[in-house]
Parts: sequence; structure tokens; C-alpha cells
Amino acid sequence: MKIALAQLNPIVGDLQGNAQQILKTAQQVATQGVKLLLTPELSLCGYPPRDLLLNANFIAEMERALQQLARDLPPNLHVSIGLATANPTAAITGAKPLFNSIAILAAGSIQNIFHKRLLPTYDVFDEHRYFAPGSEANYFTLDGIKLGVTVCEDLWNDEDFWGKRSYLVNPIAELAEQNIDLSLNLSASPYSLGKQQVRSAMLKHAAVKYDRAVLYVNQVGANDDLIFDGCSLGFDRSGELICRGTAFDRDLIIVEFDQVTKDLKPANIQPQPDCADAEIWQALVLGVRDYIHKCGFQKVILGLSGGIDSALVAAIAAEALGAEHVLGVLMPSTYSSSHSVTDAIAVAANLGIKTETIPIGELMQGFDRTLESQFQGTEFGIAEENIQSRIRGTLLMSMSNKFGYLLLSTGNKSEMAVGYCTLYGDMNGGLAVIADVPKMRVYSLCKWLNREREIIPTNIITKPPSAELKPGQVDQDSLPPYEILDEILDAIVCEHQSPSQIIDRGFEPQVVARIARLVKLAEFKRRQAPPGLKITDRAFGTGWRMPIAAK
Repeated sequence: MKIALAQLNPIVGDLQGNAQQILKTAQQVATQGVKLLLTPELSLCGYPPRDLLLNANFIAEMERALQQLARDLPPNLHVSIGLATANPTAAITGAKPLFNSIAILAAGSIQNIFHKRLLPTYDVFDEHRYFAPGSEANYFTLDGIKLGVTVCEDLWNDEDFWGKRSYLVNPIAELAEQNIDLSLNLSASPYSLGKQQVRSAMLKHAAVKYDRAVLYVNQVGANDDLIFDGCSLGFDRSGELICRGTAFDRDLIIVEFDQVTKDLKPANIQPQPDCADAEIWQALVLGVRDYIHKCGFQKVILGLSGGIDSALVAAIAAEALGAEHVLGVLMPSTYSSSHSVTDAIAVAANLGIKTETIPIGELMQGFDRTLESQFQGTEFGIAEENIQSRIRGTLLMSMSNKFGYLLLSTGNKSEMAVGYCTLYGDMNGGLAVIADVPKMRVYSLCKWLNREREIIPTNIITKPPSAELKPGQVDQDSLPPYEILDEILDAIVCEHQSPSQIIDRGFEPQVVARIARLVKLAEFKRRQAPPGLKITDRAFGTGWRMPIAAK
């Protein structure tokens, strides 16, 4: 039996557009002898739909779209569709009003409805907010083959693999007890660095442990801050990889299940990115492209400072959208070094993007005159420094509003963590492209980009980082070296370690205490930041829920 895995890129809420993607794919595979087409979790509405699920009309429209799709699909093809369905007993039992469901369509109608059993409520996931868990093992028979159905998290609870259980039940084990022939997992699993390897190891473990071949289809594309990497997988009963979908792009994988051996035959295995930097680069390019296009924009604008962060963001934008759709704006002040201007012009030339220059010296003087009486008798400090950033932010937002460009914010994760960014200044924007990329990774990415030819000018990579908001300023005037800072931040943000635990690792107590304090104080800034693309396990986005007014 031939089975197709459709690695789709839905737009959240676009029921008709997503249905057409599924229909077009179904018509394509039906001519190739495929009997079963698998689509990802919530493929009809896109993942994550979030509070769209609270709209009763949206749920009703989803049901109508499903019924129409059933009528339109090739009649001899079985198709799995992910959608939200109503829980008819919710008002009686007090359970949530919806299920995260999989519908099996064939012959013009709905053949089966299955419900996701394990509902994640951690990090970016909040499924208990909307869904009730399914209570039964999910399987159906097609051409004499017993197929077990699980949805994303249903696969992530094997105590032998993880060393613990996160939920009471293990749907994969229960399906093995039902003597299924093939395990199917329909997912919308967000990307983070290294997650592809974890999924692969977990699926291989499940195949070997239960002596069942497994197919895993994953959503691809970016929706708001979340990036989905695709990389759909198949493993045979012995745990050998038999297929893998393209990373960070749509794909259609066709495999064959042998009914005699009850196993999958080898199929196409797409290569994975060859290093962490390549993986992150592809993720960020996809994240920018989908966010811009799904929000209805065509062009972007950003401030080009001559620094490494804006250079990297410009390179990502040019790759994602094409150089002709990227505008870099240079806004030199009296404190800007000559190399900042020449470096910004050089990176723009390397990328082929257009630039404009707007000097801000006179605007700074205007603010100085306006605030002269209020600031009289005080020393030059952070307030004056931030005025420069806010002038630049205002100019960029003005051009964004005037010409319909989306403004890209260029701050990195290290800066966002300790608050080295200016509200209503360099934090302005519609998307924070590298807000989850630590400073040392920024350097690594730029060096990786230059592996064949110089894209990021060498001087940008080698010069000391500086905001250039006062004469002779460099970041290390007030921060430890980024090699040290990023290690401390990783311990605080990602590992949730206390200052005493970090000090025990050999870091200076005063430095640790100061960094921990800065992270806490910057929470109010991060709450007002634009969405930031998530590439690590712990990002300052929808999964970060820290209080602001707290001790």
C-alpha cells in the first residue's frame, strides 16, 4: 500500500486556502496509486490557532470546510485531516468544549474521527486552554492493514526514552497492545535547535521497542513566533530510517508498506542541514519569509548601523525576500564612527540592497534645545543616549507607515535578556528577527555566512561591539565579555539555575548577581517587544511568562 506524507505550510485561520492545499495534494497523489494521504495536526485551520478556537463561528466554518473537502477529494483515496471538533458532552461533564482531532475522509464522507490524547501545556503550548483529551486508543483498518493514529504529543511520553513519564497514559504502548500493523503520527511540532535529532531518536526508539514501523508527518512554515521545520520521518520495524522530508520547505513523500512483512520499504531520504549554523539560518529565513508574506507585506525596512546584528538581519531578509524588497537606512549621529557608515554601506553592497542615509545630528540638537531647561544642571546619561535611539526608531516607523514596509527589529537575545535595548527606539518593529539568537551565535552565523565569500564585512565581525550612543563607547564598558555573558544567561534563562548554582560553576559572584538583576529588571521591556522568531528551547516569546511587578 502506498502512503503519502504531505508536509504542508498552512496559514492559520485560512480554512479555504488550507483546504485547497490539501485538495491539490490529494489530486496529485491519487494519480500515483496512493491509498492514504497523511496531513499534519490541525492541517485544516493551521497550528497554532490559539484564541480563534474560542470563536464558535470559526469552529462551525471548519466543520463546513471539512464536509466540502470530503465531497471534493478523490473518492478512492483516504485522507487524514487535522481540525478542531466540538465536544458534545462538555456542558454535562464540565470538560473543555473542543477536541484536537483527526478526521479520516474517503468516498465523499467522514469515515473516522480520532482525538488527541496528550495535551501539552508547557513552553509555547497551551492546549488545555481549549481542548479535552481523547480517552480511547485510535486506530482503523485500510486494505487489511491496522493503522494506529496518534497526534504529536501522543508520541512524547515513553518513560524508557525520557527516563520519566509526563502523563498517566502512553498512547503508543496502548496501540501496540491493540496489535496495530503501522503507527501514524500527525504533528505540528515547532522547531528549536537540535530538535530534529531528538525526534529522530525518539521515533527510532518507538519503532524498535514496539516492533512497529512508524510514519511521522510534520507541519512546515512559520506562524508568528513559531517556526515549523517539516523533516517528516519514517522508520521501519528495526529502527532504520526509510524516509525523511525536506527541512524548512514543503515536501511530499511517498512510501510503500509491505503487507507481507508488515514493514515500510526504503524511500527518499532528504539531507539535513550540515551544522547548527546552517540549521538556524534556514529557520530564520523561513521565519522572516512566512511572517512577512502571511501578514500581507512585500517589503521590509531596517536600520543599518554598521554593527553585526543589523548586518545579519539584513542578510536574512535579503535571502528570505530578495534584495529588491529590503531597504536599509543609515542614521549617523555625531557619535557614529566613520567605519560604522562605511561598514553599513559595504554590507548593503554585498547583499545588493538599497540604502538611504538620514543624518540625525540636527534632530539631536533640537531635542537638546527643547529639553535644556528640564535637564539643566544634570549630567549627560542614559536619557540622552536613548534619545538618539528613539529618533532613529521614529524615523524608521515613519518610513514604515508612509511606504507600507514592515520594520525589522535587530536586537539579539543577549541584549533582550539584560535590557540593552531602548523602548520606542531600536525595539521598534513588527518582527524581532534575531531576538532568540545569543550574541556569540550571531558571530558564529556571520562567520558561517562568509565561508565561501565575504557577505558580512570582516571589520564588522572583528571590531568591538558598540551602540555608539556616546564617545568611545563599547558594550564591554558595562557588560562582561559576551562569551561569559551568554553562558550566564543560558544558565538563568534556559536552565533556570539560581545565582548560587551559577557561582558554583566558577563565575564571579558580583557579575552573576548583576546579570540576574538586569534580566529581572528588563522584563517590562520584553513584554513590549515585537514577536521574536523562536529557535531555542527557551525564548522570550509566547512560552516566557514571567511577572513584571515582582520581587
